[in-house]
Amino acid sequence: MANHTHIQNMYCIGRNYRLHAVELGNEVPEEPMVFTKPSHAVAPMNGETVTIPGSVGEVHFELEIVLRVGESYKPGMAPDDMFDAMTLGLDLTLRDVQSKLKAKGHPWLAAKGFKNSAPLGEWIDYPGEADLKEGEFKLIRGGEVAQHGFPKDMLFGVSELAKHIEANFGLGPGDLIFTGTPAGVAALRDGDVLEAFWGERKLGSCTISMT
Repeated sequence: MANHTHIQNMYCIGRNYRLHAVELGNEVPEEPMVFTKPSHAVAPMNGETVTIPGSVGEVHFELEIVLRVGESYKPGMAPDDMFDAMTLGLDLTLRDVQSKLKAKGHPWLAAKGFKNSAPLGEWIDYPGEADLKEGEFKLIRGGEVAQHGFPKDMLFGVSELAKHIEANFGLGPGDLIFTGTPAGVAALRDGDVLEAFWGERKLGSCTISMT
């Protein structure tokens, strides 16, 4: 069971997998695209129900590797050494709301930061960037593969993300980084059962309730 009590800042990376950027018709970024979610967005992905809005348009799932910062950066430290744990999480997105905000040039908070928009699975030891790149992760919806991601396909790797965020915004113990989602995002349906796998290990599951 993940411990959600000491989460500080949650930094999220947009468009960090080329095919996901393309599927939404977005340009591929030239540097990490960072946005945030409130810590109140977190919900445990522990087999129980996650309740999300159902009256403001489509809600899309986006499965992501989530990294937890264990210690602050010190000069000479490899950025990768800042992390002590990882899990899989969902960056749930009110897609119709986001489209309207983007058209107006407004911030994404209403589309990305609503309550329960960041379900998180079980924390496991962070293996280091080199081993992480050799892994794979999947989102299973209703028994079928909805997303299948490979960390080696990230446009900006773990160390690059840590270095960029630390330099521009700061990183400290308890901060999380949602590292971006691969292609395959789609709208959720009321009653959907979602399961998140790192390799063969299930790190989280939940049932979606739309109200």
